[in-house]
Amino acid sequence: MRYTQEEYQVANHKSAEKRNRQAQVRRVRNRMNKNKMKTMVRKLDEAVAGGSVEAAQEAFRVASSVIAKTASKGTIHKNTASRKISRLAKRVNALTPVA
Repeated sequence: MRYTQEEYQVANHKSAEKRNRQAQVRRVRNRMNKNKMKTMVRKLDEAVAGGSVEAAQEAFRVASSVIAKTASKGTIHKNTASRKISRLAKRVNALTPVA
């Protein structure tokens, strides 16, 4: 069961009320960043499934940028971002023919 902010214990101090407001703002911002990241990864998956090398490379460029930005904002850990980018790069490179 998910709890909304109203179901938690109510803050009794001015500093605790501010902390709750800050947490709500950060939660919304983090969700927004994560959803954008997931959307870009999904678009990359579709491009890879389509088999188009150029589309996959362009989608990878966009997705890796969004993942790096998400990490720089602190929403995900930098090692998690590196791991995700590495795995996506491996999938895109598998599409490109060996010269």
